Amino acid sequence: MKRPKSGMKRMERNWGLLFALPAILGLMIFTIGPIAASFIFSLTDWTIGGQMSFVGLDNYRTILTEDDTFAKSMFVTTYYALGSVPLGLAAAFIIALLLNQKVKGLSVFRTIYYLPTIVPSIANTMLWLWMFNPDFGLLNSLLEQAGLPGSKWIYDERTAIPSLIMMSTWGIGNTVIIFLAGLQSVPAHLYEAAEVDGGHMWHKFVHITIPSMTPTIFFNLIMSLISTFQSFNQAYVMTLGGPNNSTLFYVFYLWRTAFTETKIGYASALAWILFFVIMVLTALIFSTASKWVYYEGGGRS
Repeated sequence: MKRPKSGMKRMERNWGLLFALPAILGLMIFTIGPIAASFIFSLTDWTIGGQMSFVGLDNYRTILTEDDTFAKSMFVTTYYALGSVPLGLAAAFIIALLLNQKVKGLSVFRTIYYLPTIVPSIANTMLWLWMFNPDFGLLNSLLEQAGLPGSKWIYDERTAIPSLIMMSTWGIGNTVIIFLAGLQSVPAHLYEAAEVDGGHMWHKFVHITIPSMTPTIFFNLIMSLISTFQSFNQAYVMTLGGPNNSTLFYVFYLWRTAFTETKIGYASALAWILFFVIMVLTALIFSTASKWVYYEGGGRS
């Protein structure tokens, strides 16, 4: 009586492995394989078309001690992240609060705010490139009509990163949707209890909405930070890292090293350093979660 049952389990396991095999092979070939190869390349001086020789940790040593461009690109990326992540989270949260209200035409407003997210990134970048044009761009035209002086925006190293930080709020649709889902999952009876106790809108926001939303804020913070440190299109399409390397994002510097200077080994080392930077920052945020992230039931993470 046990053999048929055992044979059935074995058959189910084999069929399960068979159906999972394409995903497993895809993970091994297209994800784990390239990751392992990039680490091996980072220990060599391989250039496209050249011979490969093992150099150990020389690439990492050169990057951390001699490469001024690495330091510049890391500073630019960090500066951009410190501005765009808080601004994007705050703007997305405020918009989500507005979209969570019961007003007429709510679905239309939600569509409008999400629409920029589904537009291809390059198209969005080209749109903002026109808006930032100091001669005939939309932003300077609006400033001129308001009687205010214009700006060079991304064409001035003093205003280039602030301009890109402002531009980053254009693509917060996904963050808005996640915040909106979090707001709609806040138990309604908590608000009702607060009203019974005489709580006003501000009390409900501070003592109910914010604590209930901390897991969602935590998730969006992690995802926004990772995404921001991988910024590339703005520098590639709009500025090519200029002026004077003021918008030299780290990933753009990595790409330029690999595909313009053809230094695949050196670029692979840059990629692994970025991986460790993101991993450390993510770990630091996780280490603070127990102090401010609350989950249902009143407990912290």
